[in-house]
Parts: sequence; structure tokens; C-alpha cells
Amino acid sequence: MSYPLLCIPGPTAAGKTGAGIYLARELDGEVINFDSRQVYEDFPVITAQPSSEERAQCPHLLYGFLQTHQSLGAAAYSDLLIETIAEVRSRGKVPILVGGTGLYLKALLQPLAPIPPIPEAVRKKIQEACEKLGPNRLHRDLAEVDAPLAERLHPNDRQRIMRGLEVYEATKKPLSCWHAETVETRDFHAVKLGVGIPLTELTPYLYKRIDVMLDMGAMGEAKAAMEKNSDREAPGWTGIGCAELHAYLKQEIDLEECKALWGKNTRAYAKRQLTWFNGDKEIQWFRPREHEKMLEAARAALAE
Repeated sequence: MSYPLLCIPGPTAAGKTGAGIYLARELDGEVINFDSRQVYEDFPVITAQPSSEERAQCPHLLYGFLQTHQSLGAAAYSDLLIETIAEVRSRGKVPILVGGTGLYLKALLQPLAPIPPIPEAVRKKIQEACEKLGPNRLHRDLAEVDAPLAERLHPNDRQRIMRGLEVYEATKKPLSCWHAETVETRDFHAVKLGVGIPLTELTPYLYKRIDVMLDMGAMGEAKAAMEKNSDREAPGWTGIGCAELHAYLKQEIDLEECKALWGKNTRAYAKRQLTWFNGDKEIQWFRPREHEKMLEAARAALAE
């Protein structure tokens, strides 16, 4: 018999962090991250990782542990989540997953079909094409063979774009189709308590948060990260906010252009997240700060 696993999905800036902390405090739980950008050590402010004050309120796991040059695919992250969930339960605590990367959550709950190994010749071919033509061109190529995947990726997300093209080139099957296939079930079932509001209502907060991040030291954070690794194509730099600040620090755009592009890309990302999560009929939605209602739903699920 499977046990209930509390999950808090939703778009960026919707209030997931606060909801996770509230439930963790009330349920004697620990928060576990499933956001693909909040894993990077060098970008806690830019990726809106929980602050030190928020972390002090309850344990937070799988935040800020990855180096800028590293990446983790959905299957690998799923393995980390499984290990972490088991550790939390072994302590007698309630694991509470919080994040906005729908594919990470799907890979955890519905394990992905194994993709055949990619021949080295194919990897080299795609890498050389990216170096010659740039990730934006390859993003357009990806859209022609795997539109669902291209829609979810930022045009500068070099690594994931190349991965999509590699898989299609090697298997003649879109990566999004591989992701749609599952091979086994888990010993837990998700209780999905989403936090979100319509995009029109969310948009002003997205733009306002950019100024808040800059006030909190996002620029200094980017400068420090640049000194350690200035490769714009490193996985950590491909995230929204990181890519725009990289361009500003390289004097390719001015600050106002940086903020405008950052806001535009953040809104587009939130739209993609809402599209993904709105397609999941298992999610019970709550508005920001409806914490007591979420707690009631969580307690009912855990009591089953």
C-alpha cells in the first residue's frame, strides 16, 4: 500500500516557499526542493532560494548544492529525491516537496522509460553544430522535431536543447515522447496542493521581484559567480535572471534592457509552468497564503 507524499507545485513567485514552511512547521515536516534552478550554489538570490531566515524555520533539503558547470537530468534528480524522502521518513518527519519543475515531479512519480545510450558521434555532431550556430538556432531546429520540449526550454538553455536534439538524432523519437512513457510505479502517491494565481494577476509580482532581487544583492551574486565561471553556456548560467545578468556584466545590454528581458522571460516561464500544471487534474489549487486550507487538506490526506 502506498503512502501519501505531500507536494506543493506551482509557478514561480506564487508563494510556494511560504506554504511549504507553514506545512512543515505544523506537520513536523522537512521541505525538499524539486526546482531545477534552485539547486545551484552560486545563485541563491537570483533563483529565489529560501533565505537564511526561512531555512531557520524548518529543514530545507536539496537547495544550492550544485556547481555552475554541473547539471542534473530528471531521472538523476528523481533518484536524489527518493533517497532524500527516505531519509526524512527515517527521522519520523513528513517530507514536503516544493518546487516548480514539473518534469522533475513527473519523473519522481512516474519513472521515465530508459533512453538508449547516445552514440559519441551524435553527441559530437550536435555539440559542433551548437558551437558553430549557437543555442538559439538549435532551439529553432528542436522546435521542428520536438515542439513540446522546445516550448518548455529557454532558447539559451544550451545543454537541454542539445540533449533534445541528440535523443531525436539517435532514436528518431522526440525526447518529449520518451518522457511520456513510464515503466514502474512508486510506493507513494502524490497529494498535490498547488499554489498559484492567474498569469495576469501574477505578472506584476514577477516584475516587482526583479527589483527586490537586485536590492538583495543579485548583481553582486552574479559578479562573484562570473569570477568563478564565466562560461555563459554553463548549465547554471542558463537560468532566467542568470542569463540576463551575464549579458549585462559582459556589457552586451544595459541595466534597463537586462531588467526588461529578465521580466519578459520570467513571465514566459511562469506561463509555461501554469500550462504544465493546469494540465494535471490531480492538483488541488490554493491561492497564496491560504495556508490553513492547505493544512486541512494535508492533514486529511495524511490521515487516510
